[in-house]
Amino acid sequence: MKQAIVARADLGMGEGKLAAQVAHASLSAYEDAGRKARKRWKGSGQKKVVLRGDSESQLFELADKAERKGLPYAIVRDAGHTELDPGTVSALAVGPGSEELVDRVTGDLPLY
Repeated sequence: MKQAIVARADLGMGEGKLAAQVAHASLSAYEDAGRKARKRWKGSGQKKVVLRGDSESQLFELADKAERKGLPYAIVRDAGHTELDPGTVSALAVGPGSEELVDRVTGDLPLY
């Protein structure tokens, strides 16, 4: 079991902002996963990887792939209180799901 979080590198987010957006994405996708997937992921150590994304359009393309594969996912739109404009798409989480399926969606992306 695995979860991949894709954060946009093109936004130039500070470290704290990046950490917050990754956390928002991870929790949101977890909440959208089925009970069985949540339990399996938690029981297997909650494996996560943070990957580098290049654009809003890339995140939406990956979200479409995740949906077609039946994986839970979450797109994060920032509230605009600090570094980003309101509504800015900053991150995408894919999974928790089987490592094989998650890698079919995000496996070609570099680590953040």
